[in-house]
Amino acid sequence: MARGKGKMSREEAGRLGGQATSKNHGKEFYQEIGQKGGEATSRNHDKEFYQEIGQKGGEATSEKYDKEFYREIGRKGGEARNNNNE
Repeated sequence: MARGKGKMSREEAGRLGGQATSKNHGKEFYQEIGQKGGEATSRNHDKEFYQEIGQKGGEATSEKYDKEFYREIGRKGGEARNNNNE
């Protein structure tokens, strides 16, 4: 336990709770709560919200990866597209 006197940290309690939940629920449970969360988010946010988070995500990705990364994913995308058209 992270803290003295038998108390655990909030982080440790969350981790242990997450582990217990994952043992009690299957893939469908997580799909359902993800679906509900996505629907709630879409009701509470407008088009500009999604544009802004997409912009930020794209900028973060471009800072993290180099040209070779984009070449590789472009090549894989082209191959997948060609395979689907056959």
